[in-house]
Amino acid sequence: MSKNLKSFPPPPAFKKLIGPSFVILALGLGSGEVILWPYLASNYGLGIAWGALLGITFQYFINMEIERYALVKGESVFVGIAKFWRGAPIWFILSTFAGFGLPGIIAASAKVFSSIFGIENFVLVAIGFLILIGLILSAGKTVYGLMEKLTKTILLIGVPFIFLLAIFLSRSVDWLALAQGLVGQGEGYVFLPVGIALATFLGAFAYSGAGGNLNLTQSIYVKEKGYGMGKYAQKIAGLFKRDGIEQEIKLEGEKFEMTEAAKKNFFAWWKKISLEHALVFWFIGALSISLLMLLSYVTTFGQGNNASGINFVINEGAAIGRILAPGIGVAFLFAVSIMLFQTQLGVMDSTSRIMAENAAIAQMKRSGKKTIRLSKIYFSFLWAQITFGIILFLLGISEPKTLIILGACLNAAAMFVHIGLVSILNRKELPKIFQPRLWRKILLGIIFIFFGVFSVVVLLDQLA
Repeated sequence: MSKNLKSFPPPPAFKKLIGPSFVILALGLGSGEVILWPYLASNYGLGIAWGALLGITFQYFINMEIERYALVKGESVFVGIAKFWRGAPIWFILSTFAGFGLPGIIAASAKVFSSIFGIENFVLVAIGFLILIGLILSAGKTVYGLMEKLTKTILLIGVPFIFLLAIFLSRSVDWLALAQGLVGQGEGYVFLPVGIALATFLGAFAYSGAGGNLNLTQSIYVKEKGYGMGKYAQKIAGLFKRDGIEQEIKLEGEKFEMTEAAKKNFFAWWKKISLEHALVFWFIGALSISLLMLLSYVTTFGQGNNASGINFVINEGAAIGRILAPGIGVAFLFAVSIMLFQTQLGVMDSTSRIMAENAAIAQMKRSGKKTIRLSKIYFSFLWAQITFGIILFLLGISEPKTLIILGACLNAAAMFVHIGLVSILNRKELPKIFQPRLWRKILLGIIFIFFGVFSVVVLLDQLA
């Protein structure tokens, strides 16, 4: 074997692979799962549940194609796409900032938190939360291991808590309505109710999971977890100074010798990571969305002020408090606020990584260097997002649902673009034996067309 080539490593035991899917799932926890789908259920019933199931199923297949590239190449898809499209780094920076710079998630967290303590001006709380996130990340709390442990804890505590609430508060007729909704049967409608806002529905659909360019960070997470050729990638233990020294990072992956053992190991990896993502991202994600929708439906459906902002969440807490105990209602609101805060923290970290890596790729192409220091670039994007959010709040642009829906629609358009780019990337850069099978290519084509058509329809609807 050439000394420049590595061997394709065999996969470890399944339990050691679990992790990246928790992180990517938790990034979407505060947008689609906690806010948009429950909002729709509180106003239109459970007949739209099919959209959540279809949306997270679409994202499962999208994410697996992103993982496929990182598994074989040991580098992020951003590095790969930049090899055939010079403008890719600029696109990913602009589309990421536009889609996730809007501080809707942290505004929702602050509003729910403020409702617990009777604080009228939630904007000041939201600004404080943004600054707190910046301080946490600036202190170096961005290691992959920390994010994995944090998101695992929140999901494994939050989902059972919601499940228990749903069991205690729902009746068999409510579960039947959920089952019918998963196949598009609503109360007086099929698939879509009359009057539903297409922008809200598309936003919820795009956020059935992570959404936008956040899906692409899956290639960073599986690389850092050491999937496949990611075993040889430098792990970003901290993006910041350690003992006064900034870490030099090599972004490009390593090559391996094409042997029968390499092929066998790839397919062994593929089988295990497909199962890991199906169990954690798809199953726990679909279960979480369904239970949150059910809980919203049984506690708030039919109330007159649900359509206003995120009042339905506060109504949920009040209803839970009346039916069970005031303390449980408060605990629910506190749990929602914490989940939203953690989601915003994770989104800030991930988007800053995305933009820093793409800025680094562009800078390395200009300079010809093979390594780069990421910390200063990361910091600049992190605090730029925080500053932008604070400016919007000070200008009075603070309604959580409006900000989340606008960001979600922008991210749906970004997904249309990156689905196409990753499909081209895998066809151009991966050996044919490692490329997706024909049925997967056809399915990705359908998903690509879906997001493109839906984005245009929403745009025309908003302009009408």
